[in-house]
Amino acid sequence: MNEKMPTLPATTTPLKAMLTRHADAETCADPSSVMTLLADSDGTAGGCTSYRSTFAKGAIGAPAHFHTRASELFFVISGALQVLVGEEVTVLKAGDFLAVPPHTPHAFAAAPGCEADVLFVFTPGMGRFDYLRLLGRVMRGEADPKEIAESSERFDNHYVDSPVWRAALERSA
Repeated sequence: MNEKMPTLPATTTPLKAMLTRHADAETCADPSSVMTLLADSDGTAGGCTSYRSTFAKGAIGAPAHFHTRASELFFVISGALQVLVGEEVTVLKAGDFLAVPPHTPHAFAAAPGCEADVLFVFTPGMGRFDYLRLLGRVMRGEADPKEIAESSERFDNHYVDSPVWRAALERSA
């Protein structure tokens, strides 16, 4: 069998690998979590955005929201993460993976009584690091929460009301 390997057209610029060393990664913190910024879309040719969050016990990660242009992927490294997907609340444990497609309401928090260490990936990527930085500033009282609402289109983060999620958080408290 004589198969010819495909070649790239001469006008195609090959993508470069992106490496973020732990020691060089920027971190953002709020009172209950630390986010390690790994790869934003500009470094991945728009392929993905990725960060790692460590949540303290009782940490509220994100209220109910959805994205219109990206899927959000969750991989629990350790601990447990309580998540809302649509109208269902479940707990992800170490080693669990979840992919939430665009337009699907979702939310997350450390599971009751647990810490959580989670890798997040958005695909396709978009510049979200400024959004994560903004969240930290709001949580620390350094920025007005209205800035988050005003940035919903820019960062493709659209908040929604979820009685199911509110009830889950009340039971956890």
